[in-house]
Amino acid sequence: MERLRNYSQQGSEEAFAGLVRQHVDLVYSAALRHVGIAAQAEEITQAVFVILARKAARLRPDTILDAWLYETTRLTALSFQRGERRRQWREQEAYMQSTHQESTGAPAWNQLAPLLDDAMSRLGRKDREAVVLRFFKEKSLREVAAALEVTEAAAQSRVHRAVEKLRRFYIKRGVALPAAVLTAVISAHSVQAAPAALAKTVTAVALAKGAAASGSTLTLIQGALKIMAWTKVKTAIVVGGVMILAAGTTPVFIHHYRTNASIFSSTKELSSSEDAKYANMTGMAPEQVAKSLLEAFGSEDWEKVATFFPPGDSSVDDYKRYGGLKIVSLGKPFKGRVIAWNNKEYAGIYVPYEIRLKGGEIKKWQLCIRCDNRAKHWYFDGGM
Repeated sequence: MERLRNYSQQGSEEAFAGLVRQHVDLVYSAALRHVGIAAQAEEITQAVFVILARKAARLRPDTILDAWLYETTRLTALSFQRGERRRQWREQEAYMQSTHQESTGAPAWNQLAPLLDDAMSRLGRKDREAVVLRFFKEKSLREVAAALEVTEAAAQSRVHRAVEKLRRFYIKRGVALPAAVLTAVISAHSVQAAPAALAKTVTAVALAKGAAASGSTLTLIQGALKIMAWTKVKTAIVVGGVMILAAGTTPVFIHHYRTNASIFSSTKELSSSEDAKYANMTGMAPEQVAKSLLEAFGSEDWEKVATFFPPGDSSVDDYKRYGGLKIVSLGKPFKGRVIAWNNKEYAGIYVPYEIRLKGGEIKKWQLCIRCDNRAKHWYFDGGM
């Protein structure tokens, strides 16, 4: 982070150029896995470093830059893939991706690569940081521990747990590899050399904070920033409250939250009549659904948690890290139009929550739940 501080505080272009050289291979490789075409990966790489230049002064001192860049690359690639331009590249993309996969010469990597970034996105932030440092950047356990500000033993435990989560993810998808093989393949192939001239081009565009970027790159940057904002949606100002009671359970305080205006173009709390409509139609009002789901996580009743997932959905295990949580408070359910979705309204209901995780960390977010199915059954749609 020293180079980043030198750039953000002193405007050192040399420090930023050093950052680009240090991390460009990681960013380019992750982008290439997503889009499969070198030209597209280079554009995404430019966008990621422009975003870094714009946000440099606002990054927290404890940010693990390698992991931040990796996650920003994933979100920028997602923005790219949602764009109209991707349709124009479809035939070429299929050809180039097959060529890229054949060129690796590693059967195990060909199995892992298409799913790797999806698997990484399922990890918690700390686990993802550990994996990026240990296997993408090939840091020693001592270096990982120093970056995470934990003991070497704690770093080793975190890395081991994260690898086991990745291994289970792959097993569910028919790729069964021992942990040692999995990590060896990731270390050997996850980061490849970016084109020689890319670092220089990226540095020039990023130092201008996008002013010299093409129109398509600027559109990509704006889309990526919106997605990044959406992933950080937080509930905010508490302006009132009511109690919700369920037979035989502890009362939970229900707040009226004012949501982050940078995420939603408009929001509207459900009225009492709308609450009653959902209760009559499904047997449970939205806040009761949220409370029931979170309590199931808290008691680690995974069979009950599974009832909130569509039949055949095997992703319940990905949420077991929330086992043992405690509900601090719930927010008033609301409908909302999301800026990143071209102001489209989510088909379900948002329920803000504040929980305390087993390790003591407080998390504020909002559950996405929906019952727009023939059975009028409530399903969990995201938000944890």
